[in-house]
Amino acid sequence: MGWRFYSSVNPQDGTNTTILFLVVPPSRGRWRLERGRKRGCVRTAALFCQILICFLWNELWDAAPDSPSVGGTLPHFLQEPEDAYIIKSNPIRLRCRAAPALQIFFKCNGEWVHQNQHMSQEYLDQDTGLKVREVMINVSRQQVEDFHGPEDYWCLCVAWSHLGTSKSRKATVRIAYLRKNFEQDPQGKEVPIKGMIVLHCRPPEGVPAAEVEWLKNEELVSSLSDDNIDTRADHNLIINEARLSDSANYTCLASNIVAKRRSATATVVVFVNGGWSLWTEWSPCSVDCGRGVQKRSRTCTNPAPLNGGAFCEGMSVQKSTCNALCPVDGGWEEWSEWTLCSAQCERQRWRECNAPAPRHRGKMCEGESHAMENCTGGICTQSKHLSFIPNSMDGSNDVALYSGLAAGVIAVAVLIISVTLYRRSQSEYGVDVIDSSALAGGFQTFNFKTARQGNPLLLNSSMQPELTAGQTYSGPICFQDSIDKELFDPLPDMMVKVQSSFMVSLGVADRAEYHVKAHTEGYSATQGRKPNLLAPNGPLGPCKAQLRSSGVFGHLGGRLVMPNTGVSLLVSHGAIAEDTSWEMYMLINQAQSSAPSEERCEILLGPEVTYGPPGLSLSSPVAMTIAHCAEVSAENWNIQLKRQTKDNKWEEVMSVEDESTSCYCLLDSKSCHLLLDEPGSYALVGEPLNEHAGKRLKVAVFGSLEASSLNYSLRVYCVDDTPHAFQGVVSAETSRGGLLLEEPKTLLFKGNTYSLQVSIQDLPQFLWSIKPFTTCQEFSFCQVWSSNQQPLHCAFSLERFTTATMQLSCKISVRQVKGHEQILQVYTSVAEADCTVTSQTGAKAFKIPLSIRQRICATFDTANAKGKDWQLLAQKLHIQRNLSYFAKQRSPSGVILSLWEAQHQASGDLDSLASALEEISKIHSKSLAHSPSETEPDFNQ
Repeated sequence: MGWRFYSSVNPQDGTNTTILFLVVPPSRGRWRLERGRKRGCVRTAALFCQILICFLWNELWDAAPDSPSVGGTLPHFLQEPEDAYIIKSNPIRLRCRAAPALQIFFKCNGEWVHQNQHMSQEYLDQDTGLKVREVMINVSRQQVEDFHGPEDYWCLCVAWSHLGTSKSRKATVRIAYLRKNFEQDPQGKEVPIKGMIVLHCRPPEGVPAAEVEWLKNEELVSSLSDDNIDTRADHNLIINEARLSDSANYTCLASNIVAKRRSATATVVVFVNGGWSLWTEWSPCSVDCGRGVQKRSRTCTNPAPLNGGAFCEGMSVQKSTCNALCPVDGGWEEWSEWTLCSAQCERQRWRECNAPAPRHRGKMCEGESHAMENCTGGICTQSKHLSFIPNSMDGSNDVALYSGLAAGVIAVAVLIISVTLYRRSQSEYGVDVIDSSALAGGFQTFNFKTARQGNPLLLNSSMQPELTAGQTYSGPICFQDSIDKELFDPLPDMMVKVQSSFMVSLGVADRAEYHVKAHTEGYSATQGRKPNLLAPNGPLGPCKAQLRSSGVFGHLGGRLVMPNTGVSLLVSHGAIAEDTSWEMYMLINQAQSSAPSEERCEILLGPEVTYGPPGLSLSSPVAMTIAHCAEVSAENWNIQLKRQTKDNKWEEVMSVEDESTSCYCLLDSKSCHLLLDEPGSYALVGEPLNEHAGKRLKVAVFGSLEASSLNYSLRVYCVDDTPHAFQGVVSAETSRGGLLLEEPKTLLFKGNTYSLQVSIQDLPQFLWSIKPFTTCQEFSFCQVWSSNQQPLHCAFSLERFTTATMQLSCKISVRQVKGHEQILQVYTSVAEADCTVTSQTGAKAFKIPLSIRQRICATFDTANAKGKDWQLLAQKLHIQRNLSYFAKQRSPSGVILSLWEAQHQASGDLDSLASALEEISKIHSKSLAHSPSETEPDFNQ
């Protein structure tokens, strides 16, 4: 035993370190070194050899199996290091605990961990009396990333005691992660009822491996306790036997200790193929005599097709030839012989109708089957007298009988006439004064409302519409000719009274009345009408201004308007160079739009609009306004502006919540105002973020007479709440002679996968009948949610029992299951509007006079010490986001005013602009007082 020195160079900092060791001879086969103090040099090479031999011996000892205990035990691990995962940049801690142990060190990836990185503590085990040592180290993300070995980063513990050493298990340390993209997303399916559904899901790559759960309409499948659904097989979802309730949106949810990932949603539709009912009985033969036809029918209602299921194959009506036996009329046989003369001086004879007997609906024989006469030739006077008494009595009885019948007929006729006159006299009064007991049979009571602001779509509205080119829903329906007003006339041969929002039959003398004569000889509502003259690009029907508008614009600028669509385009003053003009156009695409992405469940929120021409060169952006139907909420919607590329694909321009220098988007409750530099096709699409996302529907009811004067058709429309979508409905109904029976109403439709139901209620059953099984009709969720500006409608076919019925009273309920509801009631009207104004040029196209606009731009385009620059103007006009877009414009104030013009084109509220300018003047009035030489522009001149 003796002191020895060892010198080494630290590879990290290059320092030379000399360490003094006490070399202790091995008591049980191992050399031990005890660390002493540091010195500055190495004395001899021989000493270095001794130390080297000591270390080689110890390394060989570590490689050998654990040393056997002699009279005791080796260190026993009470806690070994466990596998761990590093989450993000947070280090993990490995622990070792052993007893008895003099020292514990960690070894990672074959290298000893420096003693300074160990954290250790020692305590006495109360049960065994042994000293327990616990050691911990931290492993960082950087350490794991820097290791490039053939296996994962690993660490183990080595514990020493006076009896030898023990090694723990290897613990691996890995960096936890979870990729974003699924290796396989579940795909939507359409399966028949009772079929098997298998949805495949392969989660993203991750460490540790992700666990998979399934959501059904955002609810965990594991919580549904449904034995029909199995989610245990290789992350797949298996529905053993499909039911209608299994139609839903399914999402694969993958998660580990790092993150959660959602797959694309797979829509499963369980459909029912139609099945035939039993055949009815054969009908009677079509002829009474000879060869005819008989038929029987069946319906596709066992079951009825559902959710897109196939309709029944085969014929619903079957015909067969039949031979009807011709009728045989009866004939009399010969009279029998006369009987002997009786005591009453009479004899009798008989005959029967058997020559031939009547068969197969033949007629009975005409005449008497019994005859009786006097048989004495008048000799038997007593008998004669007696024989004449009954005859006289029979005659008197006949007179009394006929007299009674005549009196009865007269009494019934008088009663009928009296009732008719009474009912006619009652019809001279309004329904509001009829005794309520008379309404017990099914009429609905009417409460007359006070006058309200009218809808110009309805007849005799309480106020006339404002014929402004930028009008939205208050914009009227357009007609080619005054004769087209007949398209919305009420029921034929009716007295119709219009007051407030109700149509009341049985007209009242002190209110406006419209009397419409019934068409005779089968004259239909569209007969004799002028043909519709459609413009080349206008599928909207009777309106002269179709889905394309154009105009020639110069330096003064102007405005393009699509009447009744909520779409317009504003070209600001100075956007076109002087001595230059452009023929600009704007059109709406009526075909099915490809802008929404089905993979992202996007829907079209407004019409797809194109403006041009291509190559248009303007010095400032145009302001385009597009009406939309979304219930705006950043938490529920991701609304994006898309543009069509040259290869007819759609690319995302920006999200309405983002900031961009290429375009600007201002979204309000019903319209989106865009500042655009490039001509092309644009569309506003929305991606719902949760089930609370909603869109507005416009619901309206139209009616018209059918070919038969007794039949009446009610048609209920559900369209996206944009003027363009509703104008398409109006045009279609105008062409078929439809009547607008109630003011259209708005319904909020939620994205919660529930369907839309339309039902007719409170129809007087003794006046009107409706086809069976049609009182309630339903639209599926997908039909309504993904309608993309295309109208949906259902029809109720009514029949009145008599043409004398002049009152139609019913309610139409439109409701979403577990959602909102609207009730429609009847009244009718039409308004006429001028649809020729589609473009305006020059000063008349703008609300702000040109001189005022120029002075505002000159004042605010240049920043000054008073802070009155365009940013302050934007702030006062409530334009406070994406200001970087305006900063790159040649005249930021001019672009801000163009956006204000587009936003206020309908109201033209110059007071709000004047108030903003006045407020700016008040803010800087003090600075003006200190600078009398500076004059403030007067914007009120």
